[in-house]
Amino acid sequence: MAERVKHYLSKGFRIHHVHRTHRDGFKAGALEEGLAEAQGELLAVFDADFSPQPRFLKQTVPHFADPEVGMVQARWEHINRRYSLLTRIQAVLLDGHFAIEHAARHASGRFFNFNGTAGIWRKEAIIDAGGWQHDTLTEDLDLSFRAQLRGWRFIFLPAVVAPAELPVDIHAFKSQQFRWAKGSIQTARKLLDTILRSSIATPIKVEALIHLTSNACYPLMILLSLLMFPAMYLRRDADPRMLLLLDLPIFLGATGAIVLFYVVSQVVIGAGGRRNLGTIPALMGLGVGLAVNNTRAVISGLLHDGGEFQRTPKYRIENPADRWLDKRYHARRTRTAIFEALLAAYMILCFSMACSLRMWFSLPFLYLFLHGYCYMTYLTLRYQRRTRSFKDEGSPTIRMAAGAEDTATELVR
Repeated sequence: MAERVKHYLSKGFRIHHVHRTHRDGFKAGALEEGLAEAQGELLAVFDADFSPQPRFLKQTVPHFADPEVGMVQARWEHINRRYSLLTRIQAVLLDGHFAIEHAARHASGRFFNFNGTAGIWRKEAIIDAGGWQHDTLTEDLDLSFRAQLRGWRFIFLPAVVAPAELPVDIHAFKSQQFRWAKGSIQTARKLLDTILRSSIATPIKVEALIHLTSNACYPLMILLSLLMFPAMYLRRDADPRMLLLLDLPIFLGATGAIVLFYVVSQVVIGAGGRRNLGTIPALMGLGVGLAVNNTRAVISGLLHDGGEFQRTPKYRIENPADRWLDKRYHARRTRTAIFEALLAAYMILCFSMACSLRMWFSLPFLYLFLHGYCYMTYLTLRYQRRTRSFKDEGSPTIRMAAGAEDTATELVR
């Protein structure tokens, strides 16, 4: 990077390579230092693995002709969408977030958030909202709500895309999800009272409440998982027709809207809903499998401010043949594997019991939980087996990442 900066300096560009020797404030701290260096009115922010298209600035900057616009957000695209089932699931999850959630919030005048990358900020909006703060792990979400409370308008451009790499190993994915879940709860603790007491319209307040507290579903999902066996035991002598009348609406209510949500997101972005239908059951299972990891994040977010920003390792994975086990660092192993394995065993017991009691109409719902916990356990064991085999072959030692700075800030005049 230093060499490239020197190259462009020789050509007359105003460009600086800011290399921090500490991690104070983590990503928010890095952005804060970049803000102090910035001389322009607008700041384009990209994480290191993002590859904005050549016309990115021409497509986004004109929106700042409106002096009330504080931020313009582009849509994420994925350079390794087809690498594995895990990356295909992540791609559909993020497509739903951008193509449906962001688009709907923007179109209806609700608050939506800067996603930490692939967007441009008006410097004045950042300063007016109180600047980058690091008392939450989601500095982007925090600043977004503070800026919109100050009256700044945000623009979402779904047709403008910035490709990036999706995490390819399960620990990196879980670490990323942990950070997002914990940070959103911290932001809720920090700002919900201000939001609810503000003069903004009631529909905006209601949606902001749902947006910031949505991760509270994960502890409830753990509770639901644990109640499966007692519920089946108590209903073991129930009339099958009554079970059908109860279980079928619950299953359709719990899954129908989610399936429609993600199918439509694929149609909207032009990926084709039909082609990705096979991914959606696995996606729903993975959502269940994250329950232990994200419940821990929710509890931590309720009890603590800030925390260590654990970087999501990126390996420049673009093709199925690309390797990542020999990279210099990997994500830290998460602490939830044993609990996920226990819940996988528990769901096998519940599924077997449902079969033995002929509770056929309960099986589709039970399968989502069985698949989720078993798939999460499988990915963890597979990662451990592959890294162990890689070390046994005499390959270089894999270093667990302590989390280096992960953001390149481009200063745009």
